[in-house]
Amino acid sequence: MQDTVGKPAVDKPDDSTAVTRSGQSIFMSVYKTKVADQFWLISITWCKNMLLHGLSVSVDGPQAKTTCKLELKPWYFWRKQGSKSFVLDGKAIDVFWDLKSAKFHGETEPTSEYYVAVVYDNEVVLLLGDLKKDAYRKTGCRPALIDPVLISRKEHVFGKKKFLTRVKFHEKGRFHEISIESKNTSNDHHGVDSEMEIRIDGHLMIHINHLQWKFRGNASVNLKNVKLEVYWDVHDWLFNHGLRHALFIINSTAPADFPAMSSPATPLSSESWSCGSSDGSESSGLYEFCLFLFAWKVE
Repeated sequence: MQDTVGKPAVDKPDDSTAVTRSGQSIFMSVYKTKVADQFWLISITWCKNMLLHGLSVSVDGPQAKTTCKLELKPWYFWRKQGSKSFVLDGKAIDVFWDLKSAKFHGETEPTSEYYVAVVYDNEVVLLLGDLKKDAYRKTGCRPALIDPVLISRKEHVFGKKKFLTRVKFHEKGRFHEISIESKNTSNDHHGVDSEMEIRIDGHLMIHINHLQWKFRGNASVNLKNVKLEVYWDVHDWLFNHGLRHALFIINSTAPADFPAMSSPATPLSSESWSCGSSDGSESSGLYEFCLFLFAWKVE
């Protein structure tokens, strides 16, 4: 990744394939926020490889797109705290960050002791991290009148047979661990057979037998008050050589006044899977979130 601190990149395409060749884990979260009676999308991307942690902030307004990219290398401590200004539609946007004490606990994105704040017109339109008082004191700006909403998340993860991630299906809910594992089994009639298991918090949710025939499909899972639609495409795992990825999409729909989730989902057997997609209809009073998981299989 090129060092672009202090040089905001404008309209730079996201070449995920090039980035993943270096073995980086990538987490991108997209938030929708209302600014000056208009909806903006703000993307926060964390990346990690053996040498560095990277952070980029991308803001999509109604007319243009601007990216402020920050790299945080372990031996450049001064870059772990600071601010940067750039312009969107003729208006100044400030990004403030403090990551000098951030705790990562082996994760790609920090878990505590940090903040990242996006400021527009003396208002903090997006604030991430637990050091909120420090962020407001540093920026000298007021909180947003309307809280931003996390609408999607994109992750690139690497593994051999098992892939793990943690995600909230609703902002008011708790983190859930998603585990995806592919394995080969011996079959007396067909030789080697492939299967896949998808678990949530350790509970088996989806089990696909004969994966070589069902390498694309979708299934529905019901959490308490939350409907999950799971799509998968593992074709390249099975039929391509070298570094290759499968794509999993998990779309969740929950009531906007969502209570905390406590019960496990209803599991599905391999016979419950189906091809196709949901009707995509939207209803008022619902909160929707989508996870895109690129699982790269390393030999």
